[in-house]
Amino acid sequence: MHLHILGICGTFMGGLALVARSAGHRVTGCDQGVYPPMSTQLAEQGIELVEGFSPDQISLKPDLFVIGNVVTRGNPLMETILDQNLPYVSGPQWLGEHILSRQHVLAVAGTHGKTTTSSMLAWIAQSCGLSPNFLIGGVAPDLGVSAKYNASSHHFVIEADEYDTAFFDKRSKFVHYRSRTAILNNLEYDHADIFPDLNAIETQFHHLVRTISRQGQIVIPNQDEALERVLDRGCWTPVIRTGIAHGWHAQHGSDGVPVIWLGDQEVGILRWSLSGQHNIQNALAAMAAASHIGIDADAALDALNAFGGVKRRMEVRGTVRDITVYDDFAHHPSAIKTTLAGLRQKVGAQRIIAVLEPRSNTMKLGSMAAQLAQSLKEANLVFCYAETSGKHKLEWDAQAVLAPLGNHYRVENELNELADAVVRSAQPGDHIVVMSNGSFGQIHEKLLTLLQSIHSKAQE
Repeated sequence: MHLHILGICGTFMGGLALVARSAGHRVTGCDQGVYPPMSTQLAEQGIELVEGFSPDQISLKPDLFVIGNVVTRGNPLMETILDQNLPYVSGPQWLGEHILSRQHVLAVAGTHGKTTTSSMLAWIAQSCGLSPNFLIGGVAPDLGVSAKYNASSHHFVIEADEYDTAFFDKRSKFVHYRSRTAILNNLEYDHADIFPDLNAIETQFHHLVRTISRQGQIVIPNQDEALERVLDRGCWTPVIRTGIAHGWHAQHGSDGVPVIWLGDQEVGILRWSLSGQHNIQNALAAMAAASHIGIDADAALDALNAFGGVKRRMEVRGTVRDITVYDDFAHHPSAIKTTLAGLRQKVGAQRIIAVLEPRSNTMKLGSMAAQLAQSLKEANLVFCYAETSGKHKLEWDAQAVLAPLGNHYRVENELNELADAVVRSAQPGDHIVVMSNGSFGQIHEKLLTLLQSIHSKAQE
């Protein structure tokens, strides 16, 4: 079957393209304004990519058009598909019907940590010899790609997103996934562009719960009030809670290193490069889910101790003059807060410089603006990029919102000026954390280039 995927460079749709190709289908696709790593990954896999959404793409005559949720009414190619009554389907529905229906699906849902926890779970399964299939919204260097499929494997790890499916299907993507093991990592208000309040998101999570077999398993953290409300609406599946004394939990030893426990049995010490309490919680969830497919605790911990993290999740992009530049996929004040708290725990009194692009719909619309200054309190300096025009224009006053930070912040609306200001402020020993859910104009490379230029001049 020839599939032509509209919106192929999104993290989910790009992964779907890799899965479909591995399943034996011919795959082409289109998108616009693309950037690595997905565009690079598609090219490496030999998938033909058409720039833009021109109507003449119907001349490719695919058997089916697969529609990503970036596509809206008014999209010229989509309008032509509708005018000519050509066959189309959403990406999640196609995946659920053609691939996941034959798999033991391990789905990872939640407001935060989906990509990291999915990567941990896939890595555990792979390290323990299960050769899992997976589709994840990011690339873990240990896994090599964001998606993999082999029909001979019967376990499929998927990042289960609550965002809506397509312009013609407003259910969350994850209701299509036929989950058997489900991690519900946490639940907060997000996606202000499509959800009016937290209750609306809880309803979608309960739709997911309704699809899970009584022979399946749900893993949730202890004392997450929103998730408890979801389960109180009705649950037909055994539930494992992490962070409780008689289950999966972590304690910190005298040296501050986390020790993993299963009930009153010590599993062992978690020694890895990741930072933050949130990643320990992610690890507990991944280990609990892995146990549902027969992986014992010792083997899971050994795998995690060899886990190297995920691209764009506190990924070190380079170090110049003893100044380290990180890339982090921050999209919500809670994510910013936990990321900076984890780094502070790791670097102690060394300075942290936060460079923020409030680009996600939730951040851009300002529904979480009141929480932003507090979420940045661990940073010594804050630089905020506030676009004044275009699709990422802020709907709120960044100067006013960040005012509680006193003289420790600066707002810029020109990218080059922002980069210059950051570099002028940086000192040896600093940690610069770039936070955005987009490409941010490749500011990481700008910063490293400027730092290197200053360093070279100093040596001269």
